[in-house]
Amino acid sequence: MARPIVLHLGDDIRWNHDLYKEFESNFEVRRSYSMSRAEFIQALKNKTFGDFYAMYRPFWNTGGEMGNWDNELISLLPKSCKIYASAGAGFDWVDTECLARRGIIYCNAAAACTESVADAAIWLILSVFRLFSWSAIAARSGDPEQFMDANRNLAPVSRNPNAGFSLGIIGFGRIGQRIAKKAHAAFDMRILYNDVVQMPREVEAPVNATFHKDMDTLLAEADCVLVATPFAGGTLLNAEKIQKMKQGARLVNIARGKLVDEDALVAALKSGQISAAGLDVHFNEPHVSQELIGMKRVEVLSHNAGASLDSHVGFERLGIENILQFSQTGKAISPVNAHLIPGRANL
Repeated sequence: MARPIVLHLGDDIRWNHDLYKEFESNFEVRRSYSMSRAEFIQALKNKTFGDFYAMYRPFWNTGGEMGNWDNELISLLPKSCKIYASAGAGFDWVDTECLARRGIIYCNAAAACTESVADAAIWLILSVFRLFSWSAIAARSGDPEQFMDANRNLAPVSRNPNAGFSLGIIGFGRIGQRIAKKAHAAFDMRILYNDVVQMPREVEAPVNATFHKDMDTLLAEADCVLVATPFAGGTLLNAEKIQKMKQGARLVNIARGKLVDEDALVAALKSGQISAAGLDVHFNEPHVSQELIGMKRVEVLSHNAGASLDSHVGFERLGIENILQFSQTGKAISPVNAHLIPGRANL
């Protein structure tokens, strides 16, 4: 009996070689390697890869030359395709609803980078309270005047995060929950959260989390607002929402840059509505706002929150495991859109 075909997108695997051997024993693996979007579209039209059962993308930055996975690509996938397992936590580049309409489950790999993203979030939370970047940039400049400016003027505007402050997390999934545990344990911060549903008591209790059904009430109360929700196609914190934040609050974004209106953020930082911001992600990546770069109370990173060797090893492994488990049990490990596929809400 012929083995189901899996289309492996992009580069070779690098770490999980034994698991990949098991993968190859269960499936006939075919490769796209590096293809332009036009080449990939033509290959799908020509059925170059055959009637494949699954697609596997082991790294978040491989296969990216194909661009966004929109209807143009998805409409060309064979009816035999049932699952797409990809690296990375975010999935703003793939139309998961379009995949669902074709009966294809999309699986991300957020679980593999949870610890790395949570660590980065803690760094940014500490940064927006203590403003260490101001000090670091001044010291690295080698300029005595910049050094003395930071040395003399940072303390009056720097706070300890454990001085009775609250952390309001928008998006209380796996990553949001892990950030809450770290912030509660390290800084004894009060945890507030907003999500589409309230979490069970066993999730809330360890960090004494308070649920806010209305995001506006969280914005009004939180001393530091942290964005940890997937990008759903629109700006989450626009000018109106930012103005609802507590006067002098801090903002951290480790989700997606387009969730925050950067012009409104700049205005709020200038007015003092927001006292500091920590951004791993940016609205127009890889371009970073020149105004934000010039602000002493803003910490900026290069979308590195989930980027660790540990994450990449996990991305590679979880994608393989998703496809293996789905083929064996009919249930994926980390499905994103199963609830949109009729009859597959529990997958």
